[in-house]
Amino acid sequence: MDAKLNEKGTNNLATGVALGLSIGAAFGVVIGVITKDIAVWLSVGIGCGMAIGAGIGGMLENKKKQK
Repeated sequence: MDAKLNEKGTNNLATGVALGLSIGAAFGVVIGVITKDIAVWLSVGIGCGMAIGAGIGGMLENKKKQK
């Protein structure tokens, strides 16, 4: 796989997925503790966070290509 790095030397897609994973995990833990079902909400939070992060990272990469 060819990593497409920007001028700062980072990959926007990977950055988006990493941020989405951490934010989704945090929200999943919080909701899981509140509802006392951490296993379900942690997995839902991680899945949704990674999907949203990949979408945002992909949009940022495409935005850079168009310029």
